[in-house]
Amino acid sequence: MELPNLLMMKLFKNSSEAMFFFDRQGKALAMNPAAENIIDQDILRQLYQGNPEALCGTCRGYTSETELRTCLNCYIQTTDSEDFTSYQVYLETKDKGIVPYAATFHTIDDENGIRVFMLRDLTRQFKTQEKFYQNKMMKHIIEAQENERKRISRELHDSVAQELMSAVIDLRVLKYMTADEQLLKKVKQTEVSMTRLLNDIRNLSVELRPAALDDFGLEAAFRSHFKRMEQSYGLVIEYESQLSEKRYGSEIETVMYRVCQEAVLNALKYAQVDSVKVSLTENDGVLQLLVEDEGTGFNQGDEPSGTGLGLFGMQERAELVGGTFSVDSGIGRGTRIILQVPV
Repeated sequence: MELPNLLMMKLFKNSSEAMFFFDRQGKALAMNPAAENIIDQDILRQLYQGNPEALCGTCRGYTSETELRTCLNCYIQTTDSEDFTSYQVYLETKDKGIVPYAATFHTIDDENGIRVFMLRDLTRQFKTQEKFYQNKMMKHIIEAQENERKRISRELHDSVAQELMSAVIDLRVLKYMTADEQLLKKVKQTEVSMTRLLNDIRNLSVELRPAALDDFGLEAAFRSHFKRMEQSYGLVIEYESQLSEKRYGSEIETVMYRVCQEAVLNALKYAQVDSVKVSLTENDGVLQLLVEDEGTGFNQGDEPSGTGLGLFGMQERAELVGGTFSVDSGIGRGTRIILQVPV
């Protein structure tokens, strides 16, 4: 057998693309193994017996310019049309349910009217495309969330907190304008309450979106956050960094900060520790965050103590910036969380 014919036979037998050959009347002349594997035996038999409409039993329509799935101007009936030199079709397969295929249907022998119908499975491409759009949409959602957090944070700090501060100052002045002991006592109580509320609003403003993250970067934002954690909860955070005042893209800095924020909070809530180690380094173009504790730990795969959404959210944020996220933990040996992002 000549080499071209040999190669064509190997292509016919070993190709992952399904190939159907029909004569002018629509009778199936041959099918390669890939084609026979996706079509039910009864339909195969009908095709070989000369019933081209047997494909209707498995076809769920092709994609046109106006519809995702349609049977209008069926490709079997109008095979000479340029519309069907390359198009998308859905078939009910033997084992995989409805599968999208890239299809072609054209004449390869005008004299004898022999046509070939070829199918290439698009499932993997569809999943990749779907994942891409999901990630793109998630990026937009997270960006919108962060922008809204920033807006509310600034509003609380620049408007609400300033108004409260003015009211506190007025109360302090009011104390020097009366000698009424009962009134002075009430003014002092109100001043204490409003001062506490002012501190709460400032803390809420920073929790929503620390101005230091946008203005000065990760180093300043981390140190400010850890100081608040120590003051509020007594949690000692041993922090090491090699970055100094180096800046990165806003998206990367936000992911690093949010993952660290969530990891430290998880250690506080579940690890039963009074200290946590955090390190931030950059080596060979990879920014790495390490958060570790020597707490109770957990077995991965077990039912989480909380909702489990924290770890899922950290993983999702890492993927959105092309990073990797890993958790190393076990009962009685603490937890290590590592986030690596290419920069």
